[in-house]
Order: sequence, then C-alpha cells, then structure tokens
Amino acid sequence: MSEKQKLIRIVCVEDEAEMIELVKMILSRKRSDGVTLEVHGANGGREGIELIKEIQPDLILLDLMMPDVDGWEVYQEIKNNTETSDIPVIILTAKAQSIDKLLGLHIARVNDYVTKPFGPQELIDSVERVLRENGLL
Repeated sequence: MSEKQKLIRIVCVEDEAEMIELVKMILSRKRSDGVTLEVHGANGGREGIELIKEIQPDLILLDLMMPDVDGWEVYQEIKNNTETSDIPVIILTAKAQSIDKLLGLHIARVNDYVTKPFGPQELIDSVERVLRENGLL
C-alpha cells in the first residue's frame, strides 16, 4: 500500500449477525484520508478469540452478552495473552447501566464503552478516537 493508503483490521465479536453487518456497513464507508477499515465478524466469544489470535487485528469491538463465552471472558483471555494484550478494545453492548460502564472503563480499562443502540457517528467517533490514541490514525 502506498504512503497514503493504510489498512486497519478490526474484529467485531458479536452473537448477532445483523449487528456485525451493521458495524461493517458503518465502518466501511469511503474515507478521505486513505485509511481502509476492514471489519471481520466473529459469531460469539469462542469464534472471536480464535479470529483475534489468527489475524491480530488493530482494534477489537466486543459485545458483552453472548451465549457461548461472554465478552468479559473474551476480554480477559485477550489481555492475558502476550500476543493480543496490547490490542485496544471497545465494548459494544446493550448493558447501559452506569455501573457496567464504570466497571468497563475504570476497572477493566477498556478503551471505550459504547451502548446499543448507537448512532453511526457515535461508533465512528469512538473507533477514530481509540485508533488515534493508539497511534494507528
């Protein structure tokens, strides 16, 4: 890729296929800065852990409430693995309680916490801010 083009790989770990498609649609819009956001979907926590290990993404979007392995278990596994521990994580969840957000941002130290339903611009702003903070944009 040329200097102006950059590929940023994102894994969206989510148990609802429609949400993965929505995230792909929102983030794959043409950007003016030459950056391409490539979103890979993982259906559920177990598949998410495998996909994250396989492609080593630049960013992880992680749902909390999933039937097989919940998001916090996925998060712990990512952070306890030296190969994936530095990958920034944004929580995307319907758990909108203040205590959940507090636990995520201040106790678990996720990079951001976005509650569903969210607007497209809210997701874009969160992703761009976290990527900038981590020197990827």
